[in-house]
Amino acid sequence: MNIYELVRQKGLRLNISPRTIKTYQHCLKVFFKTVRIDPLKLKKRDIENYIYHLIDQKRSSSTINVHLSSLKFFYQKVLNRRLTIYIPLQKNVKRLPEFLTVAELKKVFAAIDNPKHLLMIKLLYSAGLRVSELCNLRVKDLQLEQSYLWVRQGKGRKDRSTVISKYLINQLMSLIQNEQLSNSDYLFSPYSKRRSYHPRSIHAIVKKASIIAKVRKNIHPHTFRHSFATHLVEQGNSIQEVQPLLGHTSIRTTMKYLHMARPNINNVISPLDQLEMY
Repeated sequence: MNIYELVRQKGLRLNISPRTIKTYQHCLKVFFKTVRIDPLKLKKRDIENYIYHLIDQKRSSSTINVHLSSLKFFYQKVLNRRLTIYIPLQKNVKRLPEFLTVAELKKVFAAIDNPKHLLMIKLLYSAGLRVSELCNLRVKDLQLEQSYLWVRQGKGRKDRSTVISKYLINQLMSLIQNEQLSNSDYLFSPYSKRRSYHPRSIHAIVKKASIIAKVRKNIHPHTFRHSFATHLVEQGNSIQEVQPLLGHTSIRTTMKYLHMARPNINNVISPLDQLEMY
């Protein structure tokens, strides 16, 4: 019995995203490699013991939660067995995501000498894209004359539109013309027009640039999305305006960028200054 293929088939039937299915498969591989039992003989106590083992190892709450969700999916949806388990989902520590200042962005951009790579990273930032969304962009998704693009089947399998920087429009048009791309081609491809960049390649570009730029932050592709949203809020755009650009279902998800945005402190007087005036 190939349990990982069963998970894939069941996940597709339930309209679960391919990324989530791969996560479930990975967690199950780790689980069965650790416990070494017949999947058909899996019992509730095996799951409980494993989750407590992860807790004892002080694994992060997000790691514990995804392993528990994966095991529940396999037990309930694949094996069709009821699971009553009293381990609550671990509470995630609320940390604000890191973002880059304008000065740091300029340093990172200056550290990328490949023109196509630079265009990719600038588009990632300027449109607030996830790395997978950047990799999956096709020429037909761009509406250059109107300065926006379509993200097709983004997170949650939703379509959305977001802005394109007017500064990048001529560069994108030149790329399409020089590489003779058709509407159905990927916008960015390493070799063949029918192949997209792998997210790992984008990670490598960002990592190399951050080292050369000597920016002392843990920069990854998603950092540019956080920077996009934070800078929009700092520029005075409302949360209601930013939310659809990011594709957030709940406005509460977008609200964190209010806390990240630097306040306009030019006209704010410290209370100590007020006190010293009298």
